Amino acid sequence: MIRRVKYNQIDFEKYTECLENSVQRNWYSQKRILDQLSGNWHVLIYKDYEAVMPIHIYKKFGINFVHMPLFCQQLGVFSKADDPKINDAFLYFLKKNYTVFLYLFNQDNTFSTPLQKKKNYVIPISDYSVLKRKKYFKGRKSTIKASQHLIYKEIEFDEQVMLFFKNNFKGLTKEADWIKLKIYILFLLENNVLKFCGSYFNDSLINLAVLIKDEKQFSLLSLINDEDYKAENGASFLIDKILSLYIHEKSLNFMGSNIRGIEVFFKSFGAELHEYGFIENKFLKRFS
Repeated sequence: MIRRVKYNQIDFEKYTECLENSVQRNWYSQKRILDQLSGNWHVLIYKDYEAVMPIHIYKKFGINFVHMPLFCQQLGVFSKADDPKINDAFLYFLKKNYTVFLYLFNQDNTFSTPLQKKKNYVIPISDYSVLKRKKYFKGRKSTIKASQHLIYKEIEFDEQVMLFFKNNFKGLTKEADWIKLKIYILFLLENNVLKFCGSYFNDSLINLAVLIKDEKQFSLLSLINDEDYKAENGASFLIDKILSLYIHEKSLNFMGSNIRGIEVFFKSFGAELHEYGFIENKFLKRFS
């Protein structure tokens, strides 16, 4: 029922057609994105590309593990209609034939037996005035009101922006991971899918939102804050400005977080919870 197809044997025309017609369609499953983020991936296929599941392979200690590429949030099964029985078959094949370090399915994959869940937050296309009036938290409204002395700008990527990014970005402890992120940003720029939005205080950039744009959605790749200006509430100001300009035509995907403070921040703008399942080998994680 499920078969493994090596990269050089994938019919990418059929693969892409399956993705484009799938109910689970997302950014990360595209060939060009996986080629950039993974460089070592193949596909599990149901029948004649009726459903597909991309797999990234990570090699460590001479062993091949299934893992998620850095900066890749969700993969999983893609098909015209989400079918728990077909998803179960993929999951069974994955567990039986691979050593799984971590694999993240997508928010539209359902299974007969529930999986562990991670959280993602999305604001759907909305009327901004209604969104702010009815769904913003009261405290968030007050914070935004207090930040109106700031200036919003959409800016071009340059060395100054990259320096701000590197000096204030949190979460990457390895220099090699920072290099990967820089390469990914340059790749996204070449493909014309990035938007940089900043908040300024006295002509100084104090907050930067990096958005990946597609036809119907902005995805928040990163929200970077200069902690020296935390009292200016620039992050709240910046997200509110982006919503005021674009939420009537594009949804905003916050790209998830299981950190309580960040989760509350997203929810305070009226974002809706979208959970997605995952499997993880916690024993292997201890030695990563």
